[in-house]
Amino acid sequence: MQPKAVSMSKQFSITLQMRLMLLALLTLAFLLVQPISALAQQSSLAPLAEKISPSVVNITTSTVVAGRTGPQGIVPEGSPFEDFFREFQDRNNGDGDRPRRSSALGSGFVISEDGYVVTNNHVIDGADEILIEFFNGEELKAEVIGTDPNTDIALLKVEADEPLPFVKFADSDLSRVGDWVVAMGNPLGQGFSVSAGIVSARNRALSGTYDDYIQTDAAINRGNSGGPLFNMDGEVIGVNTAILSPNGGSIGIGFSMASNVVTRVVDQLKEFGETRRGWLGVRIQDVTEDVAEAMGLASASGALVTDVPEGPAKEAGMEAGDVIISFAGKDVADTRGLVRTVGNSPVGETVRVVVMRDGASMTLKVTLGRREEAEGAVPAVAAGPDVEKDPVTKSLLGLTLTALTDELRQELGADADMLGLAVMEVDEASEAFEKGLRAGDIITEAGQQKVTSISDLEKRVEAAKEAGRKSLLLLVRRAGDPRFVALSLAD
Repeated sequence: MQPKAVSMSKQFSITLQMRLMLLALLTLAFLLVQPISALAQQSSLAPLAEKISPSVVNITTSTVVAGRTGPQGIVPEGSPFEDFFREFQDRNNGDGDRPRRSSALGSGFVISEDGYVVTNNHVIDGADEILIEFFNGEELKAEVIGTDPNTDIALLKVEADEPLPFVKFADSDLSRVGDWVVAMGNPLGQGFSVSAGIVSARNRALSGTYDDYIQTDAAINRGNSGGPLFNMDGEVIGVNTAILSPNGGSIGIGFSMASNVVTRVVDQLKEFGETRRGWLGVRIQDVTEDVAEAMGLASASGALVTDVPEGPAKEAGMEAGDVIISFAGKDVADTRGLVRTVGNSPVGETVRVVVMRDGASMTLKVTLGRREEAEGAVPAVAAGPDVEKDPVTKSLLGLTLTALTDELRQELGADADMLGLAVMEVDEASEAFEKGLRAGDIITEAGQQKVTSISDLEKRVEAAKEAGRKSLLLLVRRAGDPRFVALSLAD
């Protein structure tokens, strides 16, 4: 009887193992089927395209341009063939000297049922007439509500008899590299077109102060400008603006202005017809490793203040040489981040700005001005200062320097009240030359203290060495623009 009992137990164990193995195989199969099933369901973008197409528009602009007065671009002015080509042009055009109408194409999208349309500023810039073509073929004239050249965004308005289909903006900060995206627009004037790709990169900067581009490999060509970049929920995460291409066609490197930038601009254009960005009133540069060492900072982060003209920051007590490490409770990593944060802040708001000065932190309360007004202001010029009576010339830190005189100020285009040392020559084998210093530059500070003579600079060098510094921080001005440069003090 015992052997039989053992046999039955063994058989039960084998059966249980087989059931467990079968269950594991079924579980694995189920897990494999899930992504395959999900992929199969998303294999076609047709439902998404059908949903969002009615909100995407083609934009045609018309501009009157002056007629040609001669064969420009055909032969050089004064060429003996000039008269021949002028006669040829007149015979073929008949009205070559008369104004003519030029057209351009672009894309856009509707963001509200009452007819607000977003596109690129460069699509409609200078246009006399703007025509919006909808997916169903209907055409309506549009008026410009406002534009922002800094972000290349324009807001238009059309009047329709019925509510228009529109799309919503998404939070572009939630977009991840690798997410699927869809671009729609009017590439090369071919009409409505859809292309798909992924988010290739985030937070790209091209040339603008407020740039925050999403890079994508979805095909974007000429004519796509101003069109939307959608996520898979049919929400706009960017406005297609530019491409990187050696031949003018798509090579898979396109840029869309992030929706979080666009929405702020659009809201202001809708409310005011213009942008109203916060203004701190400082000139700044990034803190590099050598600058951080020269200033005794713990890390190469923050925004180094190079100049404080008349404005909010000066009224709050900020000084050149301060390092801004926090703005309105947010850490400042670099100048780009600070500029964007300040620009996105409300005009007239009082914010706390934390700066590092002489090795200690200090909190300043700054009431922000408006950048657009500040950019149009003309700074006053103060009366000229006393001039060093007997300027000397000396070589130091790879630079041949002399104190500023009235004659040198005039020659270098400096303000009449500027004090400092003029750079007469730069040793091409020196670190100063490598870091971009050139003859004609003016050094106004060394070690974050003003210098008006050669002896002032020599004192700053000795003080830095005694403090154990490996480099000395210089404030250098060129054509009025300041920047800090750290030069090594190695003997």
